Amino acid sequence: MTKVSNSGLAEPSFIAKHEDSLFKDLFQDYERWVRPVEHLNDKIKIKFGLAISQLVDVDEKNQLMTTNVWLKQEWIDVKLRWNPDDYGGIKVIRVPSGSLWTPDIVLFDNADGRFEGASTKTVVRYDGTVTWTPPANYKSSCTIDVTFFPFDLQNCSMKFGSWTYDGSQVDIILEDQDVDKRDFFDNGEWEIVSATGSKGNRTDRCCWYPYITYSFVIKRLPLFYTLFLIIPCIGLSFLTVLVFYLPSNEGEKICLCTSVLVSLTVFLLVIEEIIPSSSKVIPLIGEYLVFTMIFVTLSIMVTVFAINIHHRSSSTHNAMAPWVRKIFLHRLPKLLCMRSHVDRLLPIGNS
Repeated sequence: MTKVSNSGLAEPSFIAKHEDSLFKDLFQDYERWVRPVEHLNDKIKIKFGLAISQLVDVDEKNQLMTTNVWLKQEWIDVKLRWNPDDYGGIKVIRVPSGSLWTPDIVLFDNADGRFEGASTKTVVRYDGTVTWTPPANYKSSCTIDVTFFPFDLQNCSMKFGSWTYDGSQVDIILEDQDVDKRDFFDNGEWEIVSATGSKGNRTDRCCWYPYITYSFVIKRLPLFYTLFLIIPCIGLSFLTVLVFYLPSNEGEKICLCTSVLVSLTVFLLVIEEIIPSSSKVIPLIGEYLVFTMIFVTLSIMVTVFAINIHHRSSSTHNAMAPWVRKIFLHRLPKLLCMRSHVDRLLPIGNS
């Protein structure tokens, strides 16, 4: 019987003795390397769930997604059962994960070489139910599509499964289709649109292997890039048009064109530092900058030609050929709805 104090509660010293006795009885002949089943052909069913606490980073250059998650796992260990009445009413104990059998569920598509989470304690109930929720920091591979950067959506996945057991020994059951985001800490650059899980099976010649795949659809928050990248690029494009409104006798035409070209080159280098170096997908904003740079280069060539024509005189160049004068000073102005060169030289009253 349990010794009861004057307040009606069991004394802690007796509870501790019962807990010591319980641990000794449970783990006296326990072998943590052996699956806890009654028969060799029995299957252990693992209820698996995922809770995300933080989306740390999305590295577009290296195509990696870094997350802080909790792996929720629950199974029945037939070797860890007891009658609470025999141990002072104890129904739950905390056991280090290294002291009992645990499933070797790992992240398959990890990118940093660490396949397992942290070693934390498990919660064991008197009926043999073991609950283990270790935290983990994962860097998972993620194919980045930067076509619509910075207004892009990315679909990154995390695939979990047993490293050594097949489906006849350890089966994985999806606990909840949606990823638990109750303790999620918002990211300043990315927003999780949806995070769902699905179960699949991979088969080979002899066995089948269950796995759980979680798909994260994340959306980039474009405000920063809109203010500091897109709007300046559009403004520089309009400056290129204004070059043709400057008088030809002003030397700032070439300076303005050159400044715009250098600025566009800087923005292109900024984008190149962010996006992955791949020839499969080119972002639209990168194509826009390249074509704008081509047009700016052409405008520089046209400006140089116009300034050269403007500063020509009879002392430095030969007289204009008659056919050139006839085409550019008489016929072409009429096609462009402009007054001919001769009309502009006549007095207003005679015109």
